[in-house]
Amino acid sequence: MMLPRERVLAAMARESPDRTPRDFWAEPPTLHRLFQHLGHRDEERLLTGLSIDLRHLNAVTPPDRDVGDGVYQNFWGERFVYRPTPWGPMREDVKGALAGATSFAELEAFPWPSVDDFDYSALREQCRRHERYALVYGFADVWQRPALVRGWEGMFLDMIERPDWVHFLCRKFTDFYLEEYTCAAETNHGRIDLFLLISDLGSQKGPLISPAMFREFVAPYLREMIERIHDLGAGVMFHSCGAIRPFIPDLIALGVDVLDPIQPTGEEMSPERLKADFGDQLCFHGGIDMQHLLPHGSPQQIKAEVRRYCETLGHNGGYILAPAHFFQPDVPPENILAVYEEKGE
Repeated sequence: MMLPRERVLAAMARESPDRTPRDFWAEPPTLHRLFQHLGHRDEERLLTGLSIDLRHLNAVTPPDRDVGDGVYQNFWGERFVYRPTPWGPMREDVKGALAGATSFAELEAFPWPSVDDFDYSALREQCRRHERYALVYGFADVWQRPALVRGWEGMFLDMIERPDWVHFLCRKFTDFYLEEYTCAAETNHGRIDLFLLISDLGSQKGPLISPAMFREFVAPYLREMIERIHDLGAGVMFHSCGAIRPFIPDLIALGVDVLDPIQPTGEEMSPERLKADFGDQLCFHGGIDMQHLLPHGSPQQIKAEVRRYCETLGHNGGYILAPAHFFQPDVPPENILAVYEEKGE
């Protein structure tokens, strides 16, 4: 039997593991609901019981601050409110701190964060404690997060009218995360297996931006991040929701190793098409439908879909089982557990 880390590394290399490796991530209210169902609040006990093969690590970041009227702001200038659910509050993004900027000087004058604001003191012990598992680090974003700070409407207009503003913002985020990921890797002596890169490029029906805009405003910064992560001896897991099939060849050329969350938005994002078109070049992560199947399906239907993904994307390696987004609070606990009841051989 493989160790969990060996299982994940085999899948990433598109080699056949002893079973399909598994990952887990959930919104805080979802975890609260699941723990109520299970009768305990021990996250490591939960992950071990579900035979999860990865562990997610992050440095401690500066606390969010209240900017009034129920709006909070994080260290980047993203702003959000918390909407109530029966199981606890859920974050909902609103226009960011620079949404009203009318001059380039306002972008320059913003109090941008420093890597020194992060606390890495617990990371080494976390790595030691999870030595058996594949380790995933971070939450770096070089385009979507800048858009949240600027506001989506402003970002889309800037790409046409003020491209220097977009490049300024993407440069700020990229320079920060180049340093931040280097600090995390050095703190843990190269033990991290995967670094996460995030930028949602797709809607339900197709790309949010054109290939030309992707290549101008996103790809150069992704390339820098991917090259640095590879230099650090780790793989890249790139996250984009939506129908992003047109971008996948570019992502492969940039060096992405694992593609997440493979949201099932249509035939082009089906596991059969993805495996046939890109299975010899990518490892896939996710895919189990969060919009319809997981909240509304039966455990039996979910198990059948898990078998489909494991047998299709996992054939001869190249797949890590996970939901097509963080588990959301409207997913019944029984359905979350059903995802991991199939062996996925």
